[in-house]
Amino acid sequence: MQSNSSKPSFKVIGTRPIRPGDTDKATGQALYGVDVTLPDLLYGAVLRSPHAHARILSIDTRQAEALPGVKAVITAADLPQPGSARGEDRYQSENTLAREKVLYFGHAVAAVAATNEHIALDALELIQVAYEVLPPVLDPDQAMQEGAPILHNDLSTGANEAPTNLADHMQLKRGDVEKGFALASVIVEREFHTATVHQGYIEPHNASALFSASGQLTIWCSTQGSFSVRSQVAEILQVPRVHIRVIPMEVGGGFGGKNRAYLEPLAALLSRKSGHKPVKMVMSYGEVLSATGPTSAASIRIKMGADASGHITAAAARLVYAAGAFPGSPVGTAANALLAPYRIDNFQIDGYDVVVNKPWAAAYRAPGVANANFTCESVIDELSQKLGLDPLEFRLRNAVREGDLLPDGAAYARIGLIETLEAARAHPHYSAPLAGPHQGRGVACGYWGNGGGRSSASASLNSDGTVNLVTGSVDLSGTRMTLAMQLAEVLGIAAEDVKGSMADTDSTGFADGSWGSRTTFSTGQAVIKVGQELIRLLCKRAADIWKVPLEQVSFADGEFSSGKEKLAFKKLASMLGWDVPVLASAAVNPDSVGPSFATHIVDVEVDPETGQVRLLRYTAVQDTGKAVHPAYVEGQIQGAVTQGIGWALNEEYFYDEAGHLLNGSFLDYRIPTCPDVPSIEPVIVEVPSPSHPFGVRGVGEMSIVPPPGAIANAIHAALGVRMEVLPMSPGRILEALWKEEEALE
Repeated sequence: MQSNSSKPSFKVIGTRPIRPGDTDKATGQALYGVDVTLPDLLYGAVLRSPHAHARILSIDTRQAEALPGVKAVITAADLPQPGSARGEDRYQSENTLAREKVLYFGHAVAAVAATNEHIALDALELIQVAYEVLPPVLDPDQAMQEGAPILHNDLSTGANEAPTNLADHMQLKRGDVEKGFALASVIVEREFHTATVHQGYIEPHNASALFSASGQLTIWCSTQGSFSVRSQVAEILQVPRVHIRVIPMEVGGGFGGKNRAYLEPLAALLSRKSGHKPVKMVMSYGEVLSATGPTSAASIRIKMGADASGHITAAAARLVYAAGAFPGSPVGTAANALLAPYRIDNFQIDGYDVVVNKPWAAAYRAPGVANANFTCESVIDELSQKLGLDPLEFRLRNAVREGDLLPDGAAYARIGLIETLEAARAHPHYSAPLAGPHQGRGVACGYWGNGGGRSSASASLNSDGTVNLVTGSVDLSGTRMTLAMQLAEVLGIAAEDVKGSMADTDSTGFADGSWGSRTTFSTGQAVIKVGQELIRLLCKRAADIWKVPLEQVSFADGEFSSGKEKLAFKKLASMLGWDVPVLASAAVNPDSVGPSFATHIVDVEVDPETGQVRLLRYTAVQDTGKAVHPAYVEGQIQGAVTQGIGWALNEEYFYDEAGHLLNGSFLDYRIPTCPDVPSIEPVIVEVPSPSHPFGVRGVGEMSIVPPPGAIANAIHAALGVRMEVLPMSPGRILEALWKEEEALE
């Protein structure tokens, strides 16, 4: 379903052409990282720590090196020293191969390259590592307590402070919180806990590398950002960036988890040490789950008050996020998004970034926001209930609009939260009757800021009027088509006449990674500038053909005109003398982005005997800005909701007390399957973003944010219990019911 708040004025934007490349993917002809084949190819494997926290006393690789077929063995001794200062570069190096200590179960300790995979795996068993096992700390609250095991002896809050696991403390504050709570008629305070979860992409991490004798390094990999890989590898190996070429392959899922380099530097080192042979490395799914970045577990305490008229008067929150083995959780993003949908004059939000003995946290679709939003929307729902207000009405009374401020003080431009709330309230789902005694309906809103960042694009005109478009932005979700459509809109030609491709780092201008829902928005602006430059060049060509002044030539709706004569875009292309090719390029770095909002409605049925939750119906209303390709937008909404459902009901890492991951496979780490997910109805609300020429907003991340909160509120409506832990598994629901029964006795 599509709800328009602006009249469409486009010919290509808003249509639904078939995505190029789908046939290749469906037939297996598309090339992914595991498809890379090179002469004399070696195969790499990684030895990983069996301990969550241990000091490395010694590593003996002699037996492995002597095994026939083994061509190279590396340890952290083969890496350049990262320097003494704390920082991302040092942590990247220490995460690539452990030096003095291993900091999580699965931490890479050594790697080998051999003539086949079986020999490489056999060689790992011959590497002897002596460990001094240390006690791990897995919970971020416990990691902050006095006497907790310390991960980094040089991590402290000040020059003369004792070592700590607290990497950072940030605070957002406005108004007078105590005064705000004094004005409240109703106050709700709760503490929530959310588990570590993984992005769950199906394609495992992979990388192939060839480090030539001349010092040139070529990498083929599955990544969300080829230039990001180039930068990371350059820093880890201390190789000039200009000597590194990264060729991005098709990506079988990322969701933020393929922003960081894991295998790329290892494959490069092994290639150089093996005598400049190419090396391919592919993780098992067990390695993906145990050794790549999931998103953070969190402990969140939130207090909120509202007056009798239904307006929020104050809020206070404490967010403790587990960063994993190295600093860098998304707690800052979470803190700014926590209260973002609501106008609150008095609040204080404290965020804590805490290291624990788990894999280094990575981005996951709206990083850090879904678990924070779960807590806020649960409390918002409880406030509305205590005040006797409809949950959507309560949200409407407090919803932000243009001119209001984010918690960090930034002012909203044109936004569409009100429109999503009104569309949800008017949707038939919201007023449909529920049939069963243990059925309930829940709603939740959500915010995601979206990303901007640097992008570039280039295009060249063919003699048949088609256009070749080249960008450095990796295509994760059909952005080759959404970028082509924006160029086609500018040029007045069909989307199918633009042939989009993603190029390697030696063949195109710089682009930040495909993260933050930025590609269609930011790279799209570079593409629009390219189109405008092509038109300028073609106007000049038309003026030469017609022998009229340039200012007399105009372009509109795919047609050039001098007032007397006219030429369609393709016709002019066929008439050009090709002594001088027609090509253009552009680069952008947008200084503002258009945030997104969504309102979700979900119906559930809960079995009070087993705690099993069955989703009956799901409606996701989202402000997408102008939807470039509505079918892609709908698919992104449905995919994000599905991941949010998994986060809400099933997904979590299980560790034993020693820090061993116990569910390191997709048989045991349970992502949603078809029986778990109802038909998800996406509702597109188009409130154009003023930061984009066509009104585009980022789409892909927003709809993972509301599902945990909406489902929690639906469970409460069905059973009368408030869930405070994610995931809301059957066992936890039963525990909540038993606790509620005990309280009533």
